Amino acid sequence: MNGIANDPVTLAAILDDARLTATPVEQPSARQPIGLDAAYAVQHALLAHRIDRGDRIAGLKLGFTSQAKARQMGVHDVILGTVTDGMRIDDGGRLELRSCIHPRIEPEVAYLLGADVDAESSPDPSAVVGIAPALEVIDSRYRDFRFDLGDVVADNTSAAAFAIGPWVRPADAGRVENRAVHLEIDGRLAQTGSTAAILGDPGRALVAASRLARTYGFALRAGMVLLAGAATVAVPVPQRGVVEASITGLGRVSVRIDAGEAR
Repeated sequence: MNGIANDPVTLAAILDDARLTATPVEQPSARQPIGLDAAYAVQHALLAHRIDRGDRIAGLKLGFTSQAKARQMGVHDVILGTVTDGMRIDDGGRLELRSCIHPRIEPEVAYLLGADVDAESSPDPSAVVGIAPALEVIDSRYRDFRFDLGDVVADNTSAAAFAIGPWVRPADAGRVENRAVHLEIDGRLAQTGSTAAILGDPGRALVAASRLARTYGFALRAGMVLLAGAATVAVPVPQRGVVEASITGLGRVSVRIDAGEAR
């Protein structure tokens, strides 16, 4: 494939095929940058392909919640993506590398919604009924993992897979704005960070997601998860081993990778 068209329907079909075949494609911005409205239209069309094949929406995810990452990308706001049940990996479950192009993994905080969030009003914090440590696998469908803001939004914010640890009730978890985060590969420390890297306080994720959902046509429904963003930089997924994230006071979550599943 020599290039990408910037028509939303065409671009969504190309990105869908890139994911299904684990084949990277050219960035839309290599021809012409696309604005956020158009990029989110592509993302919705891209998710429609998954839904047509029987996948279901599991929740939403925020991107660029780290100020350092936002500055690196030259952006001034977070972005929103979608996760589906087909992306979910059980805690301790297996990531299939053959479905990935150049996957990376990062530790996050996840929230569980117990009630619908009204997009037309300020979200009620009581809608959150669970908090948990999470791992997200990101895997850009673009060559060399390179993209601009419109590119990555169109590509569903590089969403590939996620795993969530045991849920903790908010009342039991307490405040989580500055909890230590560790990312380990086979027991060796790969990254350390703090939940403060997520919007200064991951508790702000619901407000940010609600605002973007209202603007770009998403919904926050009871039973959905919300991935609040990365607490450390993402690291390349190894060919084999166990990747584990731990957050002080919240617990641990892990995924397994086997070399035999590599492309």
